[in-house]
Amino acid sequence: MGGIVRCNWVLFSQNLLESISNTMLIHINAGDCLYYQTKLLDVFCHLYLFDYQTLIAHIHALYDFQNITKNFIYKNIKMKKILNLLCFIYASVLLGQTTVSGVVTNGQNQPVNGAQITISKPYTTLTTNNKGYFETTITLEQNATISCSAIHYETQSKKLDMAQQNTIVNFKLTESFFQMDEVVVSTAFQKLQSQNVIKVTHQTTKSMQQKGATTLIEGVASVPGVTQIATGTSIGKPVIRGLSGNRVLVYSQGIRVENQQFGDEHGLGLNDAGIESVEIIKGPASLLYGSDALGGVLYFNPEKMALPKEWKINFNQKWFSNTHGSHSTLGVKTATEKWSFLARASHNSHADYKIPEGQRITNSRYNESDLKAAIGYKHRQLSSVVRYNWNKLDIGLPYFDTENQSLSKKTAFPKQAVTNHLWSINNTLTFTKSVLEFNMGYIANLRNEFEDSDVALLNMKLQTVNYDLKYHLPKIKRNGATQIETIIGIQGMSQTNRNFGEELLIPNAKTVDFGILGTTHIEWNKQVLEGGIRFDNRQIDTENHGPLSEPGSFEALNRRFDSWNFSLGYKTHVNKNLLLRVHLASGFRAPNLAELTSNGIHEGTNRYEIGNAHLKNEQNIQTDLNLEYQSKHFELFVNGFYNGISNFIYISPLGIDIEDAPAFEYTQANSRLLGGEVGVHFHPHPLDWLHFESSFETVNGKLQSGAYLPLIPANRWNNTLKAVLNPNKWFTEGYVFANWQTTFAQHKVHAFETPSNEYSLLNFGFGGKVPLGKSFLNLHLNINNMLNTSYIAHLSRLKTEGIPNIGRNFSVGIDWQF
Repeated sequence: MGGIVRCNWVLFSQNLLESISNTMLIHINAGDCLYYQTKLLDVFCHLYLFDYQTLIAHIHALYDFQNITKNFIYKNIKMKKILNLLCFIYASVLLGQTTVSGVVTNGQNQPVNGAQITISKPYTTLTTNNKGYFETTITLEQNATISCSAIHYETQSKKLDMAQQNTIVNFKLTESFFQMDEVVVSTAFQKLQSQNVIKVTHQTTKSMQQKGATTLIEGVASVPGVTQIATGTSIGKPVIRGLSGNRVLVYSQGIRVENQQFGDEHGLGLNDAGIESVEIIKGPASLLYGSDALGGVLYFNPEKMALPKEWKINFNQKWFSNTHGSHSTLGVKTATEKWSFLARASHNSHADYKIPEGQRITNSRYNESDLKAAIGYKHRQLSSVVRYNWNKLDIGLPYFDTENQSLSKKTAFPKQAVTNHLWSINNTLTFTKSVLEFNMGYIANLRNEFEDSDVALLNMKLQTVNYDLKYHLPKIKRNGATQIETIIGIQGMSQTNRNFGEELLIPNAKTVDFGILGTTHIEWNKQVLEGGIRFDNRQIDTENHGPLSEPGSFEALNRRFDSWNFSLGYKTHVNKNLLLRVHLASGFRAPNLAELTSNGIHEGTNRYEIGNAHLKNEQNIQTDLNLEYQSKHFELFVNGFYNGISNFIYISPLGIDIEDAPAFEYTQANSRLLGGEVGVHFHPHPLDWLHFESSFETVNGKLQSGAYLPLIPANRWNNTLKAVLNPNKWFTEGYVFANWQTTFAQHKVHAFETPSNEYSLLNFGFGGKVPLGKSFLNLHLNINNMLNTSYIAHLSRLKTEGIPNIGRNFSVGIDWQF
């Protein structure tokens, strides 16, 4: 084998030196050529070794070779330059590569399957196989760390030595009775949750599915501080601490999702298949995300790629009794050392939902198809992933009709047909001491609304291109303990809206965003200080439509909106059990097209809406206080906030009718919101398998005049009793829980709202994992609204028609991993 390698080397080096000689117009005689080959071979024959010291020694040999032959090289300056360049490239690129591997075991020295391994810089995630093994080859940044987290175990973190080319890091996990410490992707520096200056809530899609959630937004709405504005079971819009619509920004595949989110009946357009988890920032995040992040951010993390040399296939099927619903998902993924690939297809179908009184709500049926695909490439300093998501929704708009009861899943009129295309490319380029991240995305949102025929009266196409460039400057270490990290970046968006139907909600328009930011993270003695500043500009240009004196017309608009924003946070460990966070941040939101230009009947709301072309930016400053106490058997958190918003935009009744519909106009006033969440989690020792969780959330919103803000959720109290079961090797990761949720009456309502009554729901769940040879089956059974309670949620869009929410619903799910 060695002879073959040396023979190939001789041919290669002869060709290389001949090319250099011809290119540089210099002569290399036979004796010199032989000497160069020998010296170069001493260096490059070690390409397949992983011993750092040996490689360094041979790099020095290459420089010795230059010194020995200096008489020749000094006479041939160009030859010297190219050899120096070769040495530099070899040293910086080859030696920058590090193979990190290891094994994760528990206290009984058993391998931990599915543990999440996270490397900080560059941000890399992978999972262990059934032997607890993991391996990846990357270019490490200075002061990189590796962490290991798994359900029911404490998170561990270690520093990595970038000087070692073959690094073995083993983890022996100890049992934990509380939630593992996750790496947060949605924050600037992607630290562990315990190292962040703001509290970010993390929920896996798996945990939301275990609660029996029918849709992605229903699962997200179970998080304290988050609710939804719902239209039946098919359409839901997130509400974070009383703010919704364009005040809550949604990210998926690393790019912002734009889908005409100004409408309450416009859903997310995202399916839970192929989504790993969601991170929720409650409060202004304009420093990182710009306009529309005034109220918070939902950051959906896509499914992870497979490990090198691994094939994974899974099939997921869920059934729902109330709607005769079905969710089917099939996914496949694989990877080599450099390339990775995944594809996932899903289809959801539901009939009309049944209320506790026994009737079905006509046309609450819907169908959804979804396709996700991704290709990844990782080699040396470069990591790149291209993702695509196609989502098609066929949604009926519900109404109450006791004479028209059906189990058909084919939507009737009126209805919506919405198609979304999301393309994204996420790139990370890692240098010796710094990192460059560049993300780009393209989103096409096609919305068609039908009233009584197959001809769409409303036909809109929204196209958005956005980009995000961030540079992580080299870290600075002071006095051995203080660490300073800084990020600078630019973000932008170009968006066009076009109308092709008879009806227009908003005019043809173009929106252009540009933002520039800088933020710094300082860490010392378990304390963290983080701050930053950002400038944003948004330009909106619209077109004329129709005679300006008639209803439904639009006058051309040209507006520019600028805003400066900041963020400042501090985190400290008061003692080994108590953590304190204080955060002060500003945010802004430019008025959307509907607020600026509306002039007609909005069929989704049954009112005539009039825009206001003179609206100003919404601007807010929010203060957050977070306390977390955690011991071995008890956990407590307290989150409090105060949010002052200048120029809050809301719609107000005019007291007249236009075209037989009540007229409303957009206006502005200062406002404030305050509230928070408090929760406990404990288990009575020695019954460590038994867990009790309880949380309470509240928010109060008022205008400067003293009137209540619209669409403020009612107070909610949530209690869960859960047992973790592992009876034998044939049934693992088992659980059974009962959940009691009380939503209190809401009497603090806006002028055009009505009060809501209190109600309580009992939910039940059971599940676990069954090994099947080399594959396994995840099972879960849920009963939601177990007592078949009749209620109408305060934020239900069907409330004005007196239509109750869904009644008792059994669901069964299987997830076969092989």
